[in-house]
Amino acid sequence: MSNKLFVGNLSFDTTENDLQDAVAAFGTVTETNLMMDRMTNRPRGFGFVTMASAEDAQKAIDGLNGKDLGGRALTVNVARPREDRPAGGGGGGGRREFGGGGDRGGRSNRY
Repeated sequence: MSNKLFVGNLSFDTTENDLQDAVAAFGTVTETNLMMDRMTNRPRGFGFVTMASAEDAQKAIDGLNGKDLGGRALTVNVARPREDRPAGGGGGGGRREFGGGGDRGGRSNRY
């Protein structure tokens, strides 16, 4: 088992110190990362905590999953590796190279 935990459903008022203090009750915390939104610089509601051992990580899962922190029931489990995502972020915000017609009023791109 890994010693890196995903902690989700955090209140947006929760700080990195709050998260570390909550998890430290179950073992030695070596790293805490609260994920922040790049645009607003506000918390995104989840973070990652690395424990000193897999045993400490399991204690934290058993002790915190479903428990209240800041008025929210936490989701705590073993962090999974980040999935590969296509470059450019998808989401339709990229360039249009094919089809679509753009601002041509629905006319064909042909002469």
